[in-house]
Amino acid sequence: MPMGKRTKVAREGIDRDKSYTIVEAVKLVKERAKAKFDETIEIAMNLGVDPTHADQMVRGVVVLPNGSGRSLRVGVFARGAKAEEAKAAGADVVGAEDLVEKVNGGAIDFDRCIATPDMMPLVGRLGKVLGPRGIMPNPKVGTVTMDIANAVKASKGGSVEFRVEKAGIIQAGVGKASFTEDKLVENIKAFADAVQKAKPPGAKGHYINRVAISSTMGPGVKVEPSTLFN
Repeated sequence: MPMGKRTKVAREGIDRDKSYTIVEAVKLVKERAKAKFDETIEIAMNLGVDPTHADQMVRGVVVLPNGSGRSLRVGVFARGAKAEEAKAAGADVVGAEDLVEKVNGGAIDFDRCIATPDMMPLVGRLGKVLGPRGIMPNPKVGTVTMDIANAVKASKGGSVEFRVEKAGIIQAGVGKASFTEDKLVENIKAFADAVQKAKPPGAKGHYINRVAISSTMGPGVKVEPSTLFN
């Protein structure tokens, strides 16, 4: 398939075989984010793990220092005082049995899901609905908690969940093209640091193999992994 003119222009000045420092890579990606909307800056990290083995699963959550630029809708499963706490913190959808029923019926009006521990026997029934979307509440990433207010605020304020896919790749949005280069570099380093700290016990050999960043519509730029940690 022939390359479009826009793609060709965007790729000019990028050496496809070179790994750039994170500062150089962000500059190249930002300069090429020319769409009519505020493009998301995305990172892809190729890890030396096999997530089909339980001891090589990589997952976690990181609060980006400069926010993600996304406005997330947050759903909370809670009752009584905790439900009120969730509403006060800015949750978009709050409920108990009524919300379970809605979600079971296919009405999922949220991008992130939080639950109090006592709600998990109920929420557990929604595994087939929430699991494939990657939004099942999980204590490991802080989405099953009694500290509902802080969990909602973190989700609203730029916390990003990550989970390695079958091929050993982690992908996530780490900001917007409208962010300054410094803020994007800061966010990307914070994300990479969280992935590094989530290194599983079963990971053998080299852990972070390849890293690339891109904008929604732009070309990928390879990043020298060592420049993410200084």
